[in-house]
Amino acid sequence: MIRFGPLALAMLLAACDTPALEFHGVPPVRVKVGQSLFDVRMTESRAEAIRVNSEWAPRLAATAPRGVAAIEAASGCKVRRLRGDQVIMTADLDCGGTLRPLPEPAPQYLDCGLLDLEDAHADLICVPVY
Repeated sequence: MIRFGPLALAMLLAACDTPALEFHGVPPVRVKVGQSLFDVRMTESRAEAIRVNSEWAPRLAATAPRGVAAIEAASGCKVRRLRGDQVIMTADLDCGGTLRPLPEPAPQYLDCGLLDLEDAHADLICVPVY
């Protein structure tokens, strides 16, 4: 008989920082509030905070204040309504008509090339790849 324990555990852990479809493709902003570390993703009027560290938190009330603080710090908006659980929180935002611009995502690597190689001098041109 085949045991699926390790495979099931790996699949469960792989989903720990997976955003909801609404936030898929939105780069996260990592925010630390107290002992909690969150990846916050934002759209025009909503935000999602996923707690990515391990800590004892049996219910939403234990981590909600830190989740709200993380969302407000990342978005520059006030949280009007918060839903979710102790790990994944979704908020409706009150931004007063404007949302703080999202930071540029960090490049995965730089693609560099040499140009104008003359007399032992060259220009190094690098383009960030995201």
